[in-house]
Amino acid sequence: MSTLSEVLVIATLAGCATGIGALPTIYTDRVSHSVYDSSLGFAAGVMVGAAVFALIIPGLNLGSPLEVVTGIVAGGVFLLAVNAALPHLHVNTGFRDEASGMEGIALLQSDEAAAERAAMDDNRRRALLVGATVTIHNVPEGLAVGIAFASGEAGLGLAIATAIAVQNVPDGFAMAIPAIRAGVSTPKTILYTTLSGGLPEPIAAAVGFALVAFVTGIFPIAAGFAAGAMIAVVFRELIPSSHGHGYADTATMAFLAGFSVMLVVDTVLAV
Repeated sequence: MSTLSEVLVIATLAGCATGIGALPTIYTDRVSHSVYDSSLGFAAGVMVGAAVFALIIPGLNLGSPLEVVTGIVAGGVFLLAVNAALPHLHVNTGFRDEASGMEGIALLQSDEAAAERAAMDDNRRRALLVGATVTIHNVPEGLAVGIAFASGEAGLGLAIATAIAVQNVPDGFAMAIPAIRAGVSTPKTILYTTLSGGLPEPIAAAVGFALVAFVTGIFPIAAGFAAGAMIAVVFRELIPSSHGHGYADTATMAFLAGFSVMLVVDTVLAV
């Protein structure tokens, strides 16, 4: 079985992938709806694939359907409860109005200076709220990594960590765009975005690893819990955010591509 230190390193690398998503802000703070919706759809497909192939199926192999289903429901309820309890924002970049170059409440302002200040405040709030969302979602993802490694199947852990790293990139971009528009410097934006995944994910992975490693027979429920939370993230956040700009078909095809990629990744890494 993998050691805790190995799990922490892998989970940290997967979590820090949010910082990769902030790198494009070095060159631009704009992205087309089609590209962004596709990236969210692809990430959603990868997440669902990871939940099914790397958590639910192994959980069923080591436990009963009742245990796994109990975990799935508990994980979904947990994610929705956290969403309701903590301030956050659906993953979205807050695209600007092309005619005015402004967004949010700034569009309601006629005075140019006031509009600029309002836009800055709007973007600052958006960056903080999206950052909270990314941090919240990294908790079940980190749990999934730790739980998978604690099962003794290092391949499963690597497959999930790979899926999470891929999914974290568009999350990082969603957080970085409003931060840049709010006046945060590019280096600080990249740092904060990296920490939004690089801190909570290894902590949650350590908790998941310790839980399964020291509590006999809990893997089926724990795997179901992580899978349920991840699927809830997909349906509560990623899919709605990718279907509101007229590119639902593109996002759907990207979802299928992401799911297929995760199937291949899991097959290669979990052998």
